[in-house]
Amino acid sequence: MTWHHTPVADPPNAAPAEPSQADEVTRVRMASDITVSPDAIRMLAGDPAVMVRAALAMNPAVPLPFVRHLVQDPDDRVRALLASRLARLLPTLSTPDLGQLQDQVVQSLHRLVADEAVRVRVAIAEVLKDLAQAPHDLVLKLARDIAVMVAEPVIRLSPLLTDDDLLGLLATMPAAITATAVARRPNLSERVTSAIAACDDVPAIEALLLNRSAAISEAALDDLIARSAGHIGWQAPLVRRPRLPATAARALAEIICAQLLAELAKRTDHPPGLALELTTRLKARLSHAAQAEATAKPGRQDAMRIARTLENEGILTEDAVIAAAQRGEVALCTAMIAVAADVVPEAVERACRLRSAKGLVSLVWRAGFTMRAAAPLQSLLAQLPPDAILRPIGADKFPLTTAEMGWQVSFLCQAGQNCR
Repeated sequence: MTWHHTPVADPPNAAPAEPSQADEVTRVRMASDITVSPDAIRMLAGDPAVMVRAALAMNPAVPLPFVRHLVQDPDDRVRALLASRLARLLPTLSTPDLGQLQDQVVQSLHRLVADEAVRVRVAIAEVLKDLAQAPHDLVLKLARDIAVMVAEPVIRLSPLLTDDDLLGLLATMPAAITATAVARRPNLSERVTSAIAACDDVPAIEALLLNRSAAISEAALDDLIARSAGHIGWQAPLVRRPRLPATAARALAEIICAQLLAELAKRTDHPPGLALELTTRLKARLSHAAQAEATAKPGRQDAMRIARTLENEGILTEDAVIAAAQRGEVALCTAMIAVAADVVPEAVERACRLRSAKGLVSLVWRAGFTMRAAAPLQSLLAQLPPDAILRPIGADKFPLTTAEMGWQVSFLCQAGQNCR
């Protein structure tokens, strides 16, 4: 990469040689010209027009002393253009004879990585996110950035980040998305996935379970399966893990719904006898469910009576609702939400008929429960597929505002006559 060229004579009718004598369009052309002289560069670097300085920042012929001057340009757009160009130079400066030049470029990039303008840091991250020829400490600074747009692509894609780097990021969590970005990296080791699995970051664990190239130890897998009883959205990705030990498959079979159990039983990588064991368990589950539906499952009136009894006894809890959902008791779940939210059952039924994820989440909120109960209820009552289910923000925050949830409840109540 050449940084300057010997000036050549101006052609006939060329623009004025002195930038101070030219209009802005001409000065932009001069700043873009790879034959621009050092004296002209000196003047153009302080030009009042940002377009002129931006053209100079993108000119590959500008010598490094002037580049270092542009690092301090007052306009972050100029600094961002310069940052992007310097970052793209790194792979071309790896030969020994360019070592000093590389040092100067890296020094300039370090200053730009510390720039207060997010635009500048994003420009560097966009180039370095998947580059193998970049200084490790520079990449690590980007990964530790508090701005999501800077850190996320670098954490997720950079081949330079080691397991120790990733574990350090998980320990400090410089940004809210740090764990999720790590969980999405390809070919994660068991050391890293165990650290993710041990945290309480629900989106990160969901991303980990969807990452089919991530290696998850049996101990971590067993722990996640046990915890999935309270996080229904984890169960389908667990059933679909590329490598599932027999102990994990049996543990899953105890808690997943019949549909997922059928999917689990159809896997072709089970050890001998396990597929038959799971199929037998599925048949027994379906038979039991059919008998329960025919004999024991309450209708609306019985369900409302049971729900009111649970409330009077102080045991109409979130765990009780989740347990009823796992048993597939539609009428009882509907009644329990109606009683806990103090609305008529028609309001809950209308949310189900509309297949309204927002409506059911809002009723869960009105009932005083958390997002833990929202996923299984959306799946059971509204028959929503996994990709249509509203998930919590962070660990357990509702994904809707209080005002919006209040409006949803009001709408459902008016349609179903009235709230109590």
